[in-house]
Amino acid sequence: MIVTRTPLRVSFVGGGTDFKEYYTHNAGNVISTAINKYVYVIVKKRFDDDIRLSYSRVERVKNVDDLHHELVRECLRKTGVDKGIEIATFADIPSEGCGLGSSGAITVGLLNALYAHSGIRKSPDELAREACEIEIDILCKPIGKQDQYIAAYGGVQHIVFNTNDTVNIIPVPIADRSLTTLHERLLLFFTGITRQSVEVLSEQKQRIENHFAMLDEMGALVPCLKECMLNGMGQEFGELLDRNWRLKKQLASKISDAEIDEYYEQVLQAGAVGGKICGAGGGGFLLLYCPPEKRRAVMQAAKPLRHVPFRFERTGSVVLLAPGSERAEE
Repeated sequence: MIVTRTPLRVSFVGGGTDFKEYYTHNAGNVISTAINKYVYVIVKKRFDDDIRLSYSRVERVKNVDDLHHELVRECLRKTGVDKGIEIATFADIPSEGCGLGSSGAITVGLLNALYAHSGIRKSPDELAREACEIEIDILCKPIGKQDQYIAAYGGVQHIVFNTNDTVNIIPVPIADRSLTTLHERLLLFFTGITRQSVEVLSEQKQRIENHFAMLDEMGALVPCLKECMLNGMGQEFGELLDRNWRLKKQLASKISDAEIDEYYEQVLQAGAVGGKICGAGGGGFLLLYCPPEKRRAVMQAAKPLRHVPFRFERTGSVVLLAPGSERAEE
């Protein structure tokens, strides 16, 4: 039996510049962090030659091509595992439409598990590149590339998407004291709204050429936020989140709506400095930067949203359990 654990993520600024339609025009930049909310994948050899898949539904087929779950189908094709396998996936939070990079995390975690099942170890870069190939090149999803890379690498990363289609991963070396400060000032709330991100992202992708200047400005926030993170987490962090969110809302019509805007204005009035809806928008999770003395007021203003405590995660996708070892890797 193989078990992998792959982190979800929170993106701070620069999201949208990781689309190929943008970064071939100008290098994309994002700052993103893995968090301690995970997707788990279990892979086990079967006695027979069938393929059995368990997620929100159960599939049992004799041929890879007959699988309805397209990510699993393409991961099996990519890794060459075509029979006699049982796969199950689990997530700490709602894994569809949450805005925390669940699709990328599932793809990376599944590739990691299937390769481990075959006795192959892949680097984070290989897992991320292959996950992007599956989601973007093969399945033609209207998405960028940051989710796959942060899921594979973990940590707090400045990710650069070069015009030649290469990717640079630059760790942001935050001092422990600053990291503690940031943990104390970030709040994450589940809006209770889940959505299919494809509709939102399809519109955003189609309009990228009309929004180059806006995306340039969003990418330019990255060095500002990075400097803020390296020099003690002041109020500027929240202000940069707010600026990024107000720009992002203009990229597509369904990134926000009246209900989300009302929640956001309420928490700002209660003392939050800034924030954003995570991921594609339209629902999912609301991230806020809040001074400690305003925390109680902001928590009250955010009701009835569900508060979800979280911490940053230093590691990316790992194999927790493999044959011959109770815990192959922590």
